[in-house]
Amino acid sequence: MKQFYFAIVLTLLLTLAACGGRQSDAPEMPSLPAEQQEALAALEAQVAALEQQAAERAEAQRASEEAELSPEEAAEPDAAVRQEEQMRAYLDGMTLEEKVGQLFFVQCPATDAAEKIAQYHLGGVLLFTRDFKDANENWLTKEQLVDKLQSYQESAQKDSGIPLFIGSDEEGGTVTRASRNPNLFPAKLPSPQKLYKAGGLKGLLTETLQYNDQLLTLGINVNFAPVCDVSTDPADFIYERSFGQNAAETMAYAAGMVEVMNRAGVGCVLKHFPGYGNNVDTHTGIAVDERPLETFRNSDFLPFQGGIKAGAPFVLVSHNIVTCMDADYPASLSPAVHEILRGELGFDGVVLTDDLTMDAVKAYAENGNVATMALLAGNDMIVTADFETQIAQVLTAVERGILPMETVDAAVTRVLTAKLQLGLLGE
Repeated sequence: MKQFYFAIVLTLLLTLAACGGRQSDAPEMPSLPAEQQEALAALEAQVAALEQQAAERAEAQRASEEAELSPEEAAEPDAAVRQEEQMRAYLDGMTLEEKVGQLFFVQCPATDAAEKIAQYHLGGVLLFTRDFKDANENWLTKEQLVDKLQSYQESAQKDSGIPLFIGSDEEGGTVTRASRNPNLFPAKLPSPQKLYKAGGLKGLLTETLQYNDQLLTLGINVNFAPVCDVSTDPADFIYERSFGQNAAETMAYAAGMVEVMNRAGVGCVLKHFPGYGNNVDTHTGIAVDERPLETFRNSDFLPFQGGIKAGAPFVLVSHNIVTCMDADYPASLSPAVHEILRGELGFDGVVLTDDLTMDAVKAYAENGNVATMALLAGNDMIVTADFETQIAQVLTAVERGILPMETVDAAVTRVLTAKLQLGLLGE
C-alpha cells in the first residue's frame, strides 16, 4: 500500500513538473499554483499518516506475539547471546593454525589419519570406501569401524578440544560408502528414485531416517546428501544421482530429507549449488552452463530453498561455470555465486566446496592456491585431499594480509555453530 501511494506522489510530481515546461526549455521552474501545492501537501500528509499507522500496527503485532511466547521462546534472545559469547570464547582461545584447520573437511588420510587430524587441527574428515576396510581389503566390523572413528575424535579432542565432522557420501544407488559394507548394513542403500518408486516419498524418507540413525551409531555425523539437482532426463550426467522429478517435487524431497536427517542427528549437505542441470561431469573437465538466471530462479534454486528453509546446516557448491552468474570462474570460486546463495536464498550455514582436486578447478588456481581463492569467494570449508599443501598456503595468505582475518573468523564461527547444533560441542 505504501508503494502505491508513493507511486501516486511520484506521478503527481511528474505531472506538475510537466506543467512548467521541460527543463531544457526553461532553466528556472515557475512556482506551482497554490491549489496544486495544497493538493501535493495533502497527499504527502496522507502518505505520512499511512506510514505511521503501519508502524503502529507492526508494533502492536510484535507486542501481541511477545505476549504469546512460551518461557522457552522468551528465553531465545538470551540463548542467542550465550551462543555468541561461547563462539567468541572459542575464537579467542584458538591459534591461527587451529582456526585454519577448522576450515578443512578433507578426504580422510590413507595413513596416519589420527596423527594428521591433530597435526593440522582438521575440522572434518570425509570417508571413502577404502576407509571401511582394513589393510588387507577386508570389510571392517561395526566394532572396528566405531573404534577407528572414535580414535579420530579422541585425537581431535586432545589437540584442540573441538570435535570432528566425520562425513561420508551416502546418497544411495551409485554413490554410497557405508552400506557397501555387509558387516554394517544388510544391503546397499537403493537410490532415491528406486525408493520413491517402491514406497513414495513417505517410504523414501522412512528408509532415509533408519539409514542415518545407523550412520550416527557408527560415528558418522555428516552425510553428503541429498542431491538437490533437478533432472528429469536420463541422458543427464547427474540424473541417476538425482530425485528424477520436476523442481516442485524435488523441493519437497529436499525439505523432507533435511527434516529426517536432522531428526537422526546427522548433518545433511545440499548439493550441488546452484544446480547441475544437464552439464557434464566436473570430475574430469570444465562444465559451462549457459542457461539464463530465470531458469535457476524458477527451477534449480527451488530444492535448495526448500532444504534451507527446513534447516540444512550445509550447502555444497559445484565447479560448474554458470555464465549468467559469473562467466569467468567456476561456481565454487565465484564471489557472485556465493552472494546469491547468502543473499537471495538467505543461507547462513556452512558453505562447502566440491572437491578442489577435481580437474574442473585446476586451471583457475593462482600458483596452486585454490583453497585461498575458495575462501575469498565465500566458502567456509574446503573439501580436498591436498590439505597439507593447501593449509600451508592459506596460512601464508592470512599472514600476508591476502586473506583477511575477519573472513577466517566468520567462517570458523559458522563451522563451530554447526558443530554446536549437531551436538558435537558442549553447552
